[in-house]
Parts: sequence; structure tokens; C-alpha cells
Amino acid sequence: MKTKLLKEYNVELDKKKRITIRGNIGFKNYHVCIFSDGKVVMEPRVLVKPFEISEATLRMMDSAMENFAKGIVSEPIDFSEFSEILEETP
Repeated sequence: MKTKLLKEYNVELDKKKRITIRGNIGFKNYHVCIFSDGKVVMEPRVLVKPFEISEATLRMMDSAMENFAKGIVSEPIDFSEFSEILEETP
């Protein structure tokens, strides 16, 4: 599918080294690649909603709970080496 040029303009970095994209461009999130020759490529991204869990993940969680109910569990994890970090966490 051939894409059509919708808008073309020159921009200048502001004092905080940012560029503003003008107009309603249809996407909120972008993946940006900056190349050594100065070329910048922005690709639109559609982020997955955080509360959507895949079927495979749900099956794995169900399997883990079944194993837990049957007593099939791993050895307890020793968090003592992380005690300083855990104490700092609110």
C-alpha cells in the first residue's frame, strides 16, 4: 500500500531539545529511532491495555493454582540478601 504525504514542514528544537508535531496525527504513542546520520524515524504504536491478560497466561495461572492446591510447590525463596532494598520500599 502506497502512503500519501499529508504534511511537510521544518522544525527547530526548543530550549529543552524537544520537537512539537503539529496537527491531529491519529496516534498518541510512537517508537522513535535516531540514527547516526541524524535521521529520525517515528513509527506509531498501539499499546495493549494493561488489564488484558492473554488466554495462555490465564491457562498458566490456572495450572499454577492447581499445582499449589495439590502441594506441588518450589522451595521458599530467601530474600534476606535484599533486606536493605525491601526496607526502603514504601
